Amino acid sequence: MQIIINGANGKMGHMIAEMAGEENIAARVDVTGGECFKTLDEFTGAADCVIDFSNHKAVENLLNYCMKKNLPVLIASTGHTEDEIKKIHEAAKKIPVFFSPNMSIGVALVADLAERVTKVFGSCDIELIETHHNQKLDVPSGTALMLAQRIKDAKPDLVFNVGRHENGKRSGNEIGIHSLRYGSEVGTHEIIFSNGLETITIKHDAKNRALFAKGALSAVKWLVKKGAGLYTMKEFLAEV
Repeated sequence: MQIIINGANGKMGHMIAEMAGEENIAARVDVTGGECFKTLDEFTGAADCVIDFSNHKAVENLLNYCMKKNLPVLIASTGHTEDEIKKIHEAAKKIPVFFSPNMSIGVALVADLAERVTKVFGSCDIELIETHHNQKLDVPSGTALMLAQRIKDAKPDLVFNVGRHENGKRSGNEIGIHSLRYGSEVGTHEIIFSNGLETITIKHDAKNRALFAKGALSAVKWLVKKGAGLYTMKEFLAEV
């Protein structure tokens, strides 16, 4: 499988390249240049897919390139605007698009468990705490929002309360979302469910960014066999 790595000079780009092996890399692309193409359009060779760990602002050019070349694309960048997400959904009508803010298989399992607990546990207080390094830009993290959305999928009347900051009791239908930023933390996500009689805690602690590269490569091998559509770790896990 020949992969184009978009965002190749970033930490995740380097990890993808190292884990995939030189023989499986069609091209490296990064706006910073160096030994990479600066834009996707500069590469005119053949490829089987694109893995994107660049920046959400690049998504329009990324999608246009992939649609023009009819290439499956895995988008693992975060912080997308509503308009950018709309463009992703539109592109997925024409090409296979895998869109996930977190490529960890472990996090995907946590999402499945959280949805299951919400359905079975009944009325309870739900708090989600996410921790990342002190240079992370998006707050809350894309992963935290994805986990919260999976919980809301199981109980649609829930609302997100991001960074609770005012006096007053918590409402009965909120998911409290809290973000911590310090040091070089790779990423920790903890979900607490409590009904007053018992508490369930689900926690995922990422030790090394290599786990995201491993998940991305596993997912893209699955994606290249799919037709046009929007796919996430939920669909991927359902078939592995």
